[in-house]
Amino acid sequence: MCQNFLEYQTYTFSVMSCLAVLFLALMIWFNALNTLALTLNPLNGKHLRTIWPRWSGNPKGLSGPLKGGVVLEYLAARFNFTYEMVRVAENRLEPPEKGKGLFSYLWDEQCDLLLQDVQPTFRRLQVVDMTLPWNYDYFSFLIPVHDEAANIDAVIKPFQWPVWIGLGISSVIVIVILFLIQRHLDDRDGLERDSTSNNGKNADSTRGHGQPGSQYLYVLGNLLSQSGPCTSRRLSFRLVAGVWTLAAFIFVQGYNSTLFTYVVAPVNQPLINSVYDIAESSDIVLLVKKAGTIDTLISNSNATGLYSKLRDRVNSFPHSRCTLVADCIRLVNPGSRKVFIDANIYHLDAIIEDFQSTKKCNLQLARDGFISIITTFALPKGSPFTKTISQGLLELHQTGLIDYWDIWFRPMPGQCIENIKSGYSMPKNKHPPLSLKNLTGAFLVLLIGLCLSFLAFLGEKVFFMTERRHQHRSRRLQKITAHVTESSRKTAQE
Repeated sequence: MCQNFLEYQTYTFSVMSCLAVLFLALMIWFNALNTLALTLNPLNGKHLRTIWPRWSGNPKGLSGPLKGGVVLEYLAARFNFTYEMVRVAENRLEPPEKGKGLFSYLWDEQCDLLLQDVQPTFRRLQVVDMTLPWNYDYFSFLIPVHDEAANIDAVIKPFQWPVWIGLGISSVIVIVILFLIQRHLDDRDGLERDSTSNNGKNADSTRGHGQPGSQYLYVLGNLLSQSGPCTSRRLSFRLVAGVWTLAAFIFVQGYNSTLFTYVVAPVNQPLINSVYDIAESSDIVLLVKKAGTIDTLISNSNATGLYSKLRDRVNSFPHSRCTLVADCIRLVNPGSRKVFIDANIYHLDAIIEDFQSTKKCNLQLARDGFISIITTFALPKGSPFTKTISQGLLELHQTGLIDYWDIWFRPMPGQCIENIKSGYSMPKNKHPPLSLKNLTGAFLVLLIGLCLSFLAFLGEKVFFMTERRHQHRSRRLQKITAHVTESSRKTAQE
């Protein structure tokens, strides 16, 4: 028994020794990998000079990535380097003819890393190094929120104007045809009655039913769903009336089924829905960032078609090209006809900042975007840190931190969620009740009808009073004539 216990202890000691040796080997292996990683990390222990336009030490109004600061903090912790911010006042990448741009700091070796949304182009790749894309976005249009307007034309929107014109012409034609048919039938019945009156035969019962205005009331009555009696029993008349009844039924059902959609439609329609609304509207002003991607794209002298129309919209206003994004956003105010195009994420920032200052959702995004873009960071040409920075950005994408930071730094107010098209959604638990502005068109039609009815009443009243006065004069004249005659007769007898 003692021998078995000694064998068990010996076996246990052997297992523990093996585990200790394995753990020690793993520790040595991890330390070697860490040492190798530090050796292969060119940023280890370095001090970088960085530019981030949104740094608090820079002038207000410069545009740049909102998440640039936290990305820099992550990269510094991940690759063990320190950094300092370089103060800048420029807002454009390429320098102008007489001036300085953000790329100038890279060329003059005053900056090691530019935390700005740089769109890669062949020309830029020749003068600076760029990381792998760190952000994927698209250009969108920032437009003002228009105040609610009365939905006056809701009652005519179900049909396009050619349909209304065709309906009016058809009504007039049907009225004329019915009137001519009725008149022809009445004339023929009159001739037959005259030819048979000597034999004691009665006239056709349809005689006298074609009174003036009866066809008018029948045709319009069907359109107003009031129907009405057919004024003749003849087959030719009833065929035309039946065809019109069927056509009127189709028109009325199509109108009623579509009318509700336009009555409940939003009464604050957006200024534009897509870029084509800008191109086709001469009263809309397009604002762009000076020397930005869109400005460069549409300012090309070889641009044609849509881009040439956008260039005309930009050139129609002297201040359409803004050096600072804040200047363009300031021009997009409620009631204006100005539209600002920029990266979608910058527009989200503008909507949030405007709401925080005014407590109202004065800005919104157009329904359709423009073109997709990818953005990178920039480093001096031939920088040894480019691959390492790209590796850090790839790790951020894999962990999902960039998307999480976007939601964290841009908490869209619930009141403004309906104004953007960025994947946000808010379920509607109830439908808002219709307001007077939704039904303005119906009340306008009612007011017009009342006015016409009142005018018709006044006309009938004037006609009745005139007729009554005429009758009264006729009676007085008859009485006077009778009195004179009676007096003359009595005088003659005497």
